[in-house]
Amino acid sequence: MSAKNMWMVRAGQGAFAVQDFRSRGVVAIGWSDGSTDWTKFPDRDAIQQKIAEENPENSDTQNLVGARQIERFLRAFAVGDRVITYDPGIRHYLVGTIRGDARHDSSLIEGFSTCRRVMWEKSEVPRDELSLTTRNSLGAISTLFRIPDSAAAEIEAKLAGGQAPEVSANDEVKEESELLKDVQGRSHEFIKDRISKLDWEQMQRLVAGLLRAMGYKPRVSPLGPDRGKDIVASPDGFGFESPRIVVEVKHRRGAMGATDIRSFVGGRHKDDKGLYVSTGGFTKEAHYEAERSSIPLTLMDMDDLAQAVAEYYDRMDMETRAMLPLIRIYWPA
Repeated sequence: MSAKNMWMVRAGQGAFAVQDFRSRGVVAIGWSDGSTDWTKFPDRDAIQQKIAEENPENSDTQNLVGARQIERFLRAFAVGDRVITYDPGIRHYLVGTIRGDARHDSSLIEGFSTCRRVMWEKSEVPRDELSLTTRNSLGAISTLFRIPDSAAAEIEAKLAGGQAPEVSANDEVKEESELLKDVQGRSHEFIKDRISKLDWEQMQRLVAGLLRAMGYKPRVSPLGPDRGKDIVASPDGFGFESPRIVVEVKHRRGAMGATDIRSFVGGRHKDDKGLYVSTGGFTKEAHYEAERSSIPLTLMDMDDLAQAVAEYYDRMDMETRAMLPLIRIYWPA
């Protein structure tokens, strides 16, 4: 392992400042309007407090992430460390060595006033010539982060004229497949995180929006006693046409039990179909009770709900999407 670290510093949204990094011999970061001199702040807490003052619309998490990035650039980076940045236009990584301490210079690159002097290597490393494992490790969206030792070693070897390790086509496909599974798993959990932050009324509207996207016309019960139903959905919107789906929505941490299921089923007509949504899940006994229900009954926990939302999201109306904004990510087939 090298005694020096290797860091990634991104050149802004779309790498708009990469040419300035290259021509001016620097790496730089910027927060807010770039006018604040972060080098004068003694620690991360002071930086975070200032970020919060300048960005009152930010969440505490956003402020913490920003403070960590700035603190790392100021005090974790060291003269002699290696640094890279990515030029997406030509798909090359610039590689250099840090030659100066962090300083404030608002005239250098607009909005990027915290900078360090860098001596860039004359040669650059094409992304296509790196192994898939290394390319993946360089794909984090953070403004700056430490490069894993194995990836740093490969970049240095490539810079010196070496070759990336041979990887068979089958191994590369397998690695891409594993990466896709990881991304899908993270995405699914993030959707569940967002759903859990909705309040009960929003959750009810989300389920109604899901039913609309599936082709039904739901009617949401007004606030107050609902006699065991929150939503009634049917093809005609009045419940005259079959199927008539009666929906109960529970948005709480605790799992629903057999008694809850019996109570719900007890108030249903023989031709009703039941949908019980519980973000807190269901007990084993509840599942057993649903299986022996006198009407067709589906239990939908948080996992099922998130999966259904992702599947039908493109068909949802704008009002429902606004409660749970998602973006589509494309992946090579």
